[in-house]
Amino acid sequence: MKEKTSINLRKSMNRGSVEQETKIHDKPGEIMKIATSDVVSIPPSKSIKDTAKVMMEHEFRRLPITDPGSGKVLGIVTVMDILDFFGGGNKFNIIEKKYEDNFLAAINEPVREIMSRDVISLSSKSSIKEVVDLMLAKQIGALPLVDGDDKLVGIVTERDIALSFAGELDEKAVHDYMTTKVFTTTPGTPIESACKIMVRNGLRRIPIVGGEADISKAAKKLLGIVTSTDIIRFLNAKELFDNLNSNAASKVLETKLSDIMVKDAVIAEPEDSINEICELFKISNIGGVPVVRDNDVVGIITERDILRAIKNL
Repeated sequence: MKEKTSINLRKSMNRGSVEQETKIHDKPGEIMKIATSDVVSIPPSKSIKDTAKVMMEHEFRRLPITDPGSGKVLGIVTVMDILDFFGGGNKFNIIEKKYEDNFLAAINEPVREIMSRDVISLSSKSSIKEVVDLMLAKQIGALPLVDGDDKLVGIVTERDIALSFAGELDEKAVHDYMTTKVFTTTPGTPIESACKIMVRNGLRRIPIVGGEADISKAAKKLLGIVTSTDIIRFLNAKELFDNLNSNAASKVLETKLSDIMVKDAVIAEPEDSINEICELFKISNIGGVPVVRDNDVVGIITERDILRAIKNL
């Protein structure tokens, strides 16, 4: 495992701290042992602007939308939905005609306008195996958990499951589970364009490459990384939601990725174990890293890839 800030994971790992069976739990109700039961949710009337602020305040990638009276799940909104909106994707097209491209008026629309209504949820009595199978089948990163009255009682994420299995994946290597088709971009890409790339391809992060005169080499040399959360955090820091007029907002969206990318990127190598990746995600509070060999990006490994490894236990 390599990181430019030199974390020695092999020495820091504590395999004895995690009590796991040697395969996925198939016992009903096991999922609540690793799920978050103190769930932050928002009503459908909350503005898009305030929803983005709540996400950054708590560093959440998604928020369940619930009925204030019954507590039932009405939908879910993710960081990708917010990026879709800011990047002028389908989410923004839903409401832009109302305001004739008045960006500030649009971001004060209720979040119900961009939330996903066909939210998939599971019973709080579900097993870990059921959750893993459903997440992989539907390609979703989190599942709201509900009681017998369909009231929200918890939420479980890919990260929750991946970290709970740290210590059980020693024999599995990164090269067996990493994604080799990696979407990359360059430091000069504007934020708005990056949003479109991420939304169209379902990406939470994009490695930034370049820095070589030889174009064939520049397309693989890692310079940094930008995540969906990095972009939303930057927009919050610029007080885009509160203080800018439409023209100024457009200017912020033209900011180059070189201004916000993480240059000291955490990386993995193909021969690293999945177990080390779990520990890396926990230590660094991240959900995916580029896989690099000889300074070239050869893949990317994420929490979803770890779920595939867990499924094969």
